[in-house]
Amino acid sequence: MRRIAIVGAGQGGLHLALGLDPGRGYEVTVHAARTPDEVRAGRILSTQVMYGPALALERTAGLHLWEAGTPRMGSLRITTTDTTVTAAFDEPAQSVDQRVKTARWLELFEERGGRVEYGTVGPEQLERIAGAHDLTVVATGRGPLSELFGRDERHSPYDGPRRTLAAVYVHGMRSLPDAPGPQLRSSPAEGHGEFFTMDGTSFDGPCGMLLWEAVPGGPLDRWQDLPGNPDAVVERSLELLRTHAPWEYELCAGMEPTDAGAALVGAVTPVVRHPVARIAPGTYVLGMADAVVVNDPVTGQGANSAARCADGYLRSILAHGDAPFDRTWMLRTFAAFWEHARHSVTFTNLLLAQPPEHMRRVLAAAAEYPEIAHRYANGYADPARFRDWLLDADRADAYLAAVTGRQVTDA
Repeated sequence: MRRIAIVGAGQGGLHLALGLDPGRGYEVTVHAARTPDEVRAGRILSTQVMYGPALALERTAGLHLWEAGTPRMGSLRITTTDTTVTAAFDEPAQSVDQRVKTARWLELFEERGGRVEYGTVGPEQLERIAGAHDLTVVATGRGPLSELFGRDERHSPYDGPRRTLAAVYVHGMRSLPDAPGPQLRSSPAEGHGEFFTMDGTSFDGPCGMLLWEAVPGGPLDRWQDLPGNPDAVVERSLELLRTHAPWEYELCAGMEPTDAGAALVGAVTPVVRHPVARIAPGTYVLGMADAVVVNDPVTGQGANSAARCADGYLRSILAHGDAPFDRTWMLRTFAAFWEHARHSVTFTNLLLAQPPEHMRRVLAAAAEYPEIAHRYANGYADPARFRDWLLDADRADAYLAAVTGRQVTDA
């Protein structure tokens, strides 16, 4: 029986662990920093949106346990002071509180015969773990373990956070009167950041989820003095919405936090790291998901990327049979995942920068042409779809000209 260790118990690590059934010849140990009860009692972990393709991976694995009780977001709506873009997703998106998901998946893994060791793993413990297993996968992007994987400068243009983040889960957030159903709503404030709302589910059922993405030093960057207190985050959110997104203020005016851990304040530095780390002579570990590819949540790619990574790594492990999990196999396994992840990284970094002129032209045209709006909205579900147009200014302008019949010229 092949022995595999997975260090980290989040979206990617647990998805992978639950796919490695003992009946297939794998003895899997997950190293989790917190117990299920500790996860449930803690703060929210994110405002994840799982788009259709990632949800399909969970369904196939038998892991999408909350589908019936979770709102199905059927469309994306982008609203600025002078334009609105609305488009349907080809497949609905959903969002489940990661505390709910992580805690239940940990329990499910143990129910299926998996072994979980609880406690923090440092570099010293990792060498011992790797020496006792055929394969060790690091699935946590937090703490000193992530520093084992060297920064890939080619794909890491930022050396610090591009946004200050604040999130809160609430009850009492209303939908737009003309909305066809639950939506992912975005309110960009050019040069200042973005505000998002989404419909999801938490411990007691459906809820609203709010995310602020504030450009550091700008007028939306008013979170550093808050300790993540949910009531304070709600109050500050209403202050900012009243001025910067009054159309959202009307919908959020009656909201209140879902629970005592329903808020999170912080920042993320986007980075791509090299996927394989040497921790002792002849001993290597493989990084996965946000241990090696960290995206700012402005495009909602984190959980989706982790699900794709878990699915790809699982297929690679199963196909490898009894051959050794050597460094070459690790590099090849990550390279297959990177073929998709690179598009998520490029798209996310594009939105974090000052939006290029062709992006402004795309959104302006999307407000007028449903075909463009639909193509743009569904690129979030699979950013590889942006490769042939949005990520290249000339191709984007050629596409706009073909749809609108108007020649595109720079202002």
